[in-house]
Amino acid sequence: MASTACFMIVSKNDIPIYEAEVGTVPKKEDAAHQHQFILHAALDIVQDTAWNTSAMFLKSIDRFNDLVVSVYVTAGHILSFVMSD
Repeated sequence: MASTACFMIVSKNDIPIYEAEVGTVPKKEDAAHQHQFILHAALDIVQDTAWNTSAMFLKSIDRFNDLVVSVYVTAGHILSFVMSD
């Protein structure tokens, strides 16, 4: 089974600081844009959820097809997104 993962760090001002894609699936041109779209959609959910919980790891906050988005929230509200299948 082929697997892929996307990792993104976003500042508290919603500015992407770092982005990396790893996996065994051949890269398609639109795959990077699709991952960015999914992660930015999840960002809206995280902004609402992060203020209502003391948890630093938000597991499965969003899903798109077979991709699952999870987030680590630091004390300084730097977000580390992990999207994997």
